[in-house]
Amino acid sequence: MECVFGLVGDGFALVVADTSAVNSILVHKSNEDKIMILDSHKLLGASGESGDRVQFTEYIQKNVHLYKFRNGISLSTAAAANFTRGELATALRKLTKRLKFHNPYSVNLLLAGYDKDIGPSLYYIDYIATLHKIDKGAFGYGSYFSLSMMDRHYHSGMSVEEAINLVDKIIMEIRSRLVVAPPNFVIKIVDKDGAREYAWRESIKDVDASPAAMA
Repeated sequence: MECVFGLVGDGFALVVADTSAVNSILVHKSNEDKIMILDSHKLLGASGESGDRVQFTEYIQKNVHLYKFRNGISLSTAAAANFTRGELATALRKLTKRLKFHNPYSVNLLLAGYDKDIGPSLYYIDYIATLHKIDKGAFGYGSYFSLSMMDRHYHSGMSVEEAINLVDKIIMEIRSRLVVAPPNFVIKIVDKDGAREYAWRESIKDVDASPAAMA
């Protein structure tokens, strides 16, 4: 029951994601950070199979860093989005040599960034390599509620306070309406001052079940 959503406001973009790591009917942890800081001014929120999500987002992050080391400049947000889309498209069409089947990444992404000359931007990238620049978007089961809430309450030029108020409304709606709702969410923001964690919205915390903690 994953949920990743984001929006663009006045001079900033933010991404919100649930923090549940689940497999079938089991919850393995409730503090999994699904929003990666790609570089100083980019965020990548991801949903999908946990192995693909972790492997692919780390791969994109390292290549963004490699480009900067080789060229001395950072990729723009649009360039990073197009690179990410290209890697998904390549994997979608690539055959494994031994088993002769396609091996795509089962991962959906929201890439947010801030460029000095352009300002904030948000890109939608899905597992079949669709790329689109958007003002607001969402993935996962929670998108049924987050998209409708944003359609009603979002407007261009939102302040940070207005955006966080909308985020809290969306989280409350997901928790009250989704049959198996993720309890915790992380909010990250990117603006002229850089990409950073903004806040967590937690209703439960992981319990340390180690022998030392239980003693």
